[in-house]
Amino acid sequence: MPHPALHLAVEIDGDGAHPAAWRRAAHAPGELLTPRRIAKVAAVAENAGFTLVTLDDSVLPPASAAVGGPAGRIGAVERAAFIAASTSVIGVAPVLATTYAEPFHVSTRIASLDHVSVGRAGWVLDVEESAEAARAWGRPRVEGEPALRREAVDGLQVARDLWDSWEDDAVIRSVATSRYLDRERLHYVDFEGETYSVKGPAIVPRPPQGRPVVLAPAGLVPPGLVDVALVEGSSPALLGAAAAASGAPLAFAELEVALDTPGETAAERIADLDRFAPWDGSTGRPPGRLRYTGSAQGLADLLEELSALVDGVRLHPLVLDEDLSVLSRLVLPELFARRVAARPLPGTTLRTILGLPRPESRFAATAATAPSPASAATGSSAAPASAATSATTPATTREGNR
Repeated sequence: MPHPALHLAVEIDGDGAHPAAWRRAAHAPGELLTPRRIAKVAAVAENAGFTLVTLDDSVLPPASAAVGGPAGRIGAVERAAFIAASTSVIGVAPVLATTYAEPFHVSTRIASLDHVSVGRAGWVLDVEESAEAARAWGRPRVEGEPALRREAVDGLQVARDLWDSWEDDAVIRSVATSRYLDRERLHYVDFEGETYSVKGPAIVPRPPQGRPVVLAPAGLVPPGLVDVALVEGSSPALLGAAAAASGAPLAFAELEVALDTPGETAAERIADLDRFAPWDGSTGRPPGRLRYTGSAQGLADLLEELSALVDGVRLHPLVLDEDLSVLSRLVLPELFARRVAARPLPGTTLRTILGLPRPESRFAATAATAPSPASAATGSSAAPASAATSATTPATTREGNR
């Protein structure tokens, strides 16, 4: 049987994967954070036929700041919302860590993005490991892999529960009866973690996808909580093994790419940028990630090989303004011609494009017996599970590092 079409994602934060990519950008440094710039890049990716764009983020400056480049960035969710409003087909997935951010706020932002995009939102779950990030947040540092993983798991579980806290038919919008909500279809999530608890329910209706698509590095959280595992490996065989071991419904390979352009080879372009900073682990590059350098034809061949091993690939271009052009003109059309990949169809959600089912609210089956929130007007509390606070009064209990 033929393997399902390969899904193609591309990371579009900053000017590219190389920390000195800004030196080869087709725009002035001051234009990087402008709406025109992000809209242009997203439009190129959408017109090329990518399934998904992702936007890296952190409370810390980007890697380019260490080598004289742009030192600031606009929040990934804010950029994703702008992209969602200016596109119509491509999925949009910001990177967002729950290490220090409030899970209630994270879930609200991602749910809102799904509403803005009419079901095209994703979320790349990440962690904040550095002490500098903790200081920037004004929080005690979360140290060690077990603690970082605990915060990621708890944050993701809270988000999923809050997305489910409104059943699909909770919104009535009946002018005749002056009823907006069915109170019986809103639910407390009553989450109790090691460092905080959340009462709920959410303050926005259930997202169009039920739950936006969650992507996460393989092994960060249990596979049953994510839709797409992001896997790494220094060879196609290792990527295939990592995908098979991920246990997630889908697995996307992480792949750095530097392509030949009409005027220069990929090796020449890398050497030009490496004069300012090396493109390796010393600048934050994951050590086990596969990298391709060479012709567009060679990349198409590699992606066809990977299509039998993984469900998708997230590309990290050396320089967006240069490599994205080659990808859109030479690589993706070749993949479509070979039927290795397929263009997303207009009017479909990201879940539909990825072949993922729309999940039912976990509260739907017990809606008739579950207690309803005290206030059906907004439902926005975050409180100890034992507290009977009004849903309009935010309250959170934290212990330990939160």
